[in-house]
Amino acid sequence: MSLQADREELRTILKAKSVKTGKFTLASGKESDLYVDCRVTTLDSRGAVLVGRVLHDLLRQEEAKRGLSIGSLGGLTMGADPITLAVAMSSSMAGDAKPVQAFVVRKEAKGHGRGKRIEGNFTPDQPVVVVDDVITTGDSTLKAIQAIEEEGGKVAFALILVDRQEGGRENIESKGYPVVAAFTRPELV
Repeated sequence: MSLQADREELRTILKAKSVKTGKFTLASGKESDLYVDCRVTTLDSRGAVLVGRVLHDLLRQEEAKRGLSIGSLGGLTMGADPITLAVAMSSSMAGDAKPVQAFVVRKEAKGHGRGKRIEGNFTPDQPVVVVDDVITTGDSTLKAIQAIEEEGGKVAFALILVDRQEGGRENIESKGYPVVAAFTRPELV
């Protein structure tokens, strides 16, 4: 299958499973006529495969454009987790010479063991990509970036499944982090 066909199939699944219209209160407290629950798609067996392929391609395009070598990717648990793993698996299955690795950013450091805030294959000495499922205000993406930087990581860019186009991209980019999104609101509504 072509990447364009994968993208179109993923868009169809997102529209059918994840996009809801009505009256909703978002995590930000803001009222909206649109709710996007990407987890229903990213945790779907076919959806996960497509998310991995489409976002892996976006990651590699952006990496090449910026002349980078991305070592790993991850974001704030829970929305970023299935996306991160899907992209890492796609990287390995695509036969990348150096497959991208996955990590998870906890909302707070765990209170036992090594007390880590970042779990998995995070290496601060190479550029990383922060992942999020949906951006509205961009606050959760920025929290993940802050945690990554506190652990010595250097965030190259943000890789987003859905940009609701409600100021999140601008908020993140105003802090110096480019945003690459697979889909925007008009493509899904």
